Amino acid sequence: MAHPTHTAIGTWSGGRFMHFGAPIDDDRLTALFTPGPDIRTVITADAYGAGEADTMLGRALAGVPRDEVVVVGAIGHDFYEGERAGSKGFPRFTDPALRGPDGYADYIRMATERSLERIGIDRFDLLLLHNPDRVGYSSERVWDGLSAVREDGLTDLLGIAPGPANGFTLDVLESFERFGDRIDWAMVILNPLEPWPGSLVLDAATAHDVRLITRVVDYGGVFWDDVTSVDGMGERDHRRFRPAGWVEAGRDKLAAMRPIAERHGLTMLQLAAAWNLAHPAVRSVAPTLIQEAGEDAVPIEAKRAELAATPSVSPLSEEEVETIRTAGDNTGCMALKGAATDYDGPVVADRWPVTEELSERGARYGVDPERDLATTM
Repeated sequence: MAHPTHTAIGTWSGGRFMHFGAPIDDDRLTALFTPGPDIRTVITADAYGAGEADTMLGRALAGVPRDEVVVVGAIGHDFYEGERAGSKGFPRFTDPALRGPDGYADYIRMATERSLERIGIDRFDLLLLHNPDRVGYSSERVWDGLSAVREDGLTDLLGIAPGPANGFTLDVLESFERFGDRIDWAMVILNPLEPWPGSLVLDAATAHDVRLITRVVDYGGVFWDDVTSVDGMGERDHRRFRPAGWVEAGRDKLAAMRPIAERHGLTMLQLAAAWNLAHPAVRSVAPTLIQEAGEDAVPIEAKRAELAATPSVSPLSEEEVETIRTAGDNTGCMALKGAATDYDGPVVADRWPVTEELSERGARYGVDPERDLATTM
């Protein structure tokens, strides 16, 4: 049974399926996704490009011995029967307009088999529940369906991948408590410029023996050191929806971290990865590799090599980890998704009220929703 390695590449990289950065051709994208001795773990989601990312990954894996790659898949958005809702994407398969609980297991099996077929492999090493709604975090029927595909050999390991935006803290804690015996891995947003709220689930992950993959390690490309403003980013680039001045503010905070990187001979991206990996629950980092526009942009191939050279064991001391955390503190900087203290409306795809039960679960891990999850900026 192969677990994800300390570095990983996701098929969201390159921007083909997530609409960011300068376009790169098929050959460069295929090479980016191709695993090797340097980076063995690749992550895909069936919803990216409505299956096209799976197909591209299949081309990248052609000729690669199966035991030399760790393949992570993700299912959850129903692009087979659901209708895309603009930038919100396809509905979750648990949307009651699509099916009820009796149909969850059949969908999970179908989506898993179709994704494997597109990739050209017979099993995942790890299968993630991708961007679940409230039902996905709390339904026994969903996790029974996921357990069934594991029992039938379609995946070795199971996990959960909250998103696409930041938050879902109490919901992840609920999943760990209720289904921790089935959850091997979780994927969360975490980096030195966004320690909040992802770091709030670290202790719970350790307590339930759940290993973490961290994404957005690069903070929208800032840690790659070739993003100085949003100028030049395309109109559809999702980074344009971040608050005004986020790049400049991020680069200012990097100044306090840069001496630590230099002390250890690390690039800024490697420092971000090392900071994440310094937390015991974090076992894998999957930053976004972006080919930025402009003559001064770092080639995406160089970024892949930079990631590959990241040490598997963080060289950072506890004091350095805390110094970096303090420099990048973003507590309260945004409205969170999932169970949110500032939301009291009906349950919708990615927001719902904080219930008494969720508050109690949070308290067991030292998380007070009003104190720790409130927007303050």
